[in-house]
Amino acid sequence: MRILVGGAGNVGKSIVDYLSQANNDIVVADINKDQLDELAKEFDVQTIQGSISHPDIMEKMGAKGADILIAVTDNDEVNLIACQVAHTLFQIPKKIARVDSEYFLNPLWNTLYSDRNLPVDLVISPDVEIAKAILNLIEIPGTTAVFPLVDDKLYLLSFKCAPNCPLINTEISEIKKYYNSPVIHIIREHKSFFAKLNETIRAGDEIFILVEQDKVFDTLHDFGVMIKQNEKILIFGGNAISYYIADVLEKDDGVASCKIIEDNSKIARNLAENLNNTQIIKGEMMSDVILEEADIKNADTSIAVTEYDKDNLLASLIAKKYGVPHTLSLVNSRAFDSLIDSEQDNVIVDRSLITTSAMLQDLRKAKINNAYCLKRGMGEVWEVRIDSDSLNSGKRIEEINLPEKCKIGAIYRNEEIIYPKSDDTIEENDILIVFVSPTAMRKAEEIFRY
Repeated sequence: MRILVGGAGNVGKSIVDYLSQANNDIVVADINKDQLDELAKEFDVQTIQGSISHPDIMEKMGAKGADILIAVTDNDEVNLIACQVAHTLFQIPKKIARVDSEYFLNPLWNTLYSDRNLPVDLVISPDVEIAKAILNLIEIPGTTAVFPLVDDKLYLLSFKCAPNCPLINTEISEIKKYYNSPVIHIIREHKSFFAKLNETIRAGDEIFILVEQDKVFDTLHDFGVMIKQNEKILIFGGNAISYYIADVLEKDDGVASCKIIEDNSKIARNLAENLNNTQIIKGEMMSDVILEEADIKNADTSIAVTEYDKDNLLASLIAKKYGVPHTLSLVNSRAFDSLIDSEQDNVIVDRSLITTSAMLQDLRKAKINNAYCLKRGMGEVWEVRIDSDSLNSGKRIEEINLPEKCKIGAIYRNEEIIYPKSDDTIEENDILIVFVSPTAMRKAEEIFRY
């Protein structure tokens, strides 16, 4: 697949990071040569200096014959114009634009995005998606990832099994029998694999399990996951992500206080003017004086969302030393993946996985309602819809010839969650929860194609 990417900043880099793991031909344009050079050192991509909205730059990128344009510069207007140029001059079939301004995101203007007006197939706001992912982790403490499915009726949760987990040495078959919640994946010693029924849970395992909405907290409790109410939140870094998080938390009666530390006076002032019940602390976030003013010792959760990975990881490490039980760090580079365990169970929020998840519905050639990128190397989870014209309708699961590393974990049918067996039949209007490993991606796309 030939993919044109506009923007080599954090968002563009995170998208390239994920898409370059597959066999994609990627070309990146940006006006910043330093960012392009940095990108080219890390990934096998072609780079061109210039604005993605300029027709001549797009032509140099090989727009004729390209499959997708992903315009994710930090300028909304540039991204939208790029989609217009891609549509009008080069007939690129898929156009994805990053839009951060609330004015362009207002639902009142949804008719703006169409072939007759602005030809954008998908509008994404990476900062909003990241904030939502972090809010999910706050809402369900003790988890390392939360993936809402079928309109929040089902969740794919991941969490680590502590040595005191009551289900250590229990077989997956027993867990499925008593909890009716299938364990899908296990990460053990940095290796991930589908959980077989005769596999046993071990201390230190990070497991991925499907859980119905009303059983989430009971299931976590049974696995020994400590669930503590997040009443006091401390955020490192003032930006669109922290603003969105704080704005939502201000409406949450369960949150007693939310504080943001930001050293830039202009940004701090802007946050203070637009947030009502959030305390904005202007100062260096590593300063003992500032941390004491923020009352870090009594915080339940710290969230580090600055632009820099090292600052986020360091802030979380300091928070842990002050006794903060729950820490989250936004990370842009895969170079820090190995620090997940060593950073005292600090939860890593991976920008590339979240940003790309927002685009999977348009990137995959399958009938997908919703999808998420899982941990690196684990693949994806898809919500696949079975329409009246689906070739799979009326077939048993065993008849559709799923590849080895692809499985249907659940079926949503008539407002009921079903955990299917291989001889169960797929019906029209079903929504299938499908787990697809990287090696099974192409075959799965063929089976569930448009």
